[in-house]
Amino acid sequence: MTHSVHPYSHRLGIIRDWQSRWFGKGGKYQEFLKADVLLREYLEKRLRGMYVESIDMERGENFYRIIIKTSRPGMLIGRAGEGATKLKMDILKELKRLGAAVPKELKVDIEEIKDPESHAAIVADMVAEGLEKRFPFRRVLKQTVEKVMANKNVLGIKITISGRLGGAEMSRTESTKQGQIPLQTLRADIDYAKEKAILSYGAIGIKVWIYRGEIFANK
Repeated sequence: MTHSVHPYSHRLGIIRDWQSRWFGKGGKYQEFLKADVLLREYLEKRLRGMYVESIDMERGENFYRIIIKTSRPGMLIGRAGEGATKLKMDILKELKRLGAAVPKELKVDIEEIKDPESHAAIVADMVAEGLEKRFPFRRVLKQTVEKVMANKNVLGIKITISGRLGGAEMSRTESTKQGQIPLQTLRADIDYAKEKAILSYGAIGIKVWIYRGEIFANK
């Protein structure tokens, strides 16, 4: 029987790197891992709707670095950097609330994403935004696929939504696909993301796969 494997973890060590990069010393592995997981969940909720592609974390002896990649850096940074400063203070408060060790130096780096339509997390946010605005789900899927496939870096896309689509009494699943999605090819650069749209009659689950060609090691 086949097994569903997360496209990101399936390629770790081949064309993907870990999203948390550090080495746990002195038996602090569990503490660091718990803090990273809970802090990432907090940031994903807090930054929802800001088109965040990924949140990476790095730890050293005396520093904790959080890298937020987004297509809307201005919304995070704010006027004269006020947004970034407030975000940093909120992260420190959340670390204290979680009972995690507060680092001597906390760095929050905000990086801009150049081609947002070629990143699955941002596309999933776009679909969720359209559904929450009560646009017809088939129109949202069609327009999103057309917009993504217009990007020269994208060779294929698949979007699946499930739930009470259109407010129907019974939940169902709808999918749309264009191009190719070679999930079993390890060197295939496939970006994957999950999101949900919160509507008055329930949540709509969203899954997005985007294929951006193959990555070969530099010789």
